[in-house]
Amino acid sequence: MTVRHDRRHDTYWMDAGRLAFVALYGVALVAAGAWALSNVREVKAESRVVVVRFGAFQRVEGAGLLVAWPRPFEEIIEVPAAERVLERPIETLLRSPRAPQGADVPDFDGRTTLDDALAGSGFLLTGDAGVVRLDVRVFYKVTDPYAYALQQDHVIPALERAVARSAVRVCAARDLDTILVARPELVGSDSDAAERRERLRSDLVRETNAALADLRKSGSGLGIEVVRADVQTGLPAGTIDAFNSVLTSSQQADRGVAEARTVAAGAIQAATQAADRRVEDARAEAAERLSKARADTSTVVGLTQAMKSKAEPELWMRVYRERIPSLLARAGSVTLVDPKDESRLIIQGH
Repeated sequence: MTVRHDRRHDTYWMDAGRLAFVALYGVALVAAGAWALSNVREVKAESRVVVVRFGAFQRVEGAGLLVAWPRPFEEIIEVPAAERVLERPIETLLRSPRAPQGADVPDFDGRTTLDDALAGSGFLLTGDAGVVRLDVRVFYKVTDPYAYALQQDHVIPALERAVARSAVRVCAARDLDTILVARPELVGSDSDAAERRERLRSDLVRETNAALADLRKSGSGLGIEVVRADVQTGLPAGTIDAFNSVLTSSQQADRGVAEARTVAAGAIQAATQAADRRVEDARAEAAERLSKARADTSTVVGLTQAMKSKAEPELWMRVYRERIPSLLARAGSVTLVDPKDESRLIIQGH
């Protein structure tokens, strides 16, 4: 039996292998080209990149076309641009969602009490032992791209801790009324309270940047700087009702004091008017009595002056003769007695 070998069949297999090799070679060339150009990209305007070569920082590239060696020779880390402002709400200062449910922790004696950390979450103590709630939102920039790229996974947790620590320090240095208007009746008496209240944000930014500077000095810098902080203040729910009650009582007391002062002012005004009227009446009556006394004594005064000056020696006799008839007319009877007579006169009485 004779077996015939088909050469055309072998040719087909060789052609198929050649095509497969060419295809694989083409795919390899495309993959090699894609790998070689993997770090050639466009950097957007709001970003910049840090180029790391074999684990060491190489350079920082801004917006535009970036040309770098492919991995593993060079690695590209994208960071925000220097002019870009990032926003971050500080969740550490917020009230824990488990706190209202009263997540109890067993006590040593078997009782259950609310955990101190859980019960006090979201609240800060003030310098006058008050309790305040702060909702803080910070805005920051990347100032050191190398440090930011190195600490990128730890930036947000470290920033939250720095802001929370600064908020504790700022609140402890102030009383409740310099953080928020808790007692409006004291605002008018303290002119510096509003100014200190406005400085709360700037002091929080300053304390946070000081904490970030301490991290930078210790070699653990985050490469960021806080430029602004928005702070919303508030009180615990139960405290708000208590302050509202105190405020209502204070307003009622102030209204009562104002009404009492109004009544007292009216009474003082009426008393002053009555006193003025009595003084004027007394003055008028005194003036009338004085003028009458002067009129009644004018003749005697004139006679006295005339007798002293001896200008009219017979004046007093004339006055006597003018006045004696009217006096004698008022008497029922008149008895004349000679002053030179030594006899005695007996007058009967009733």
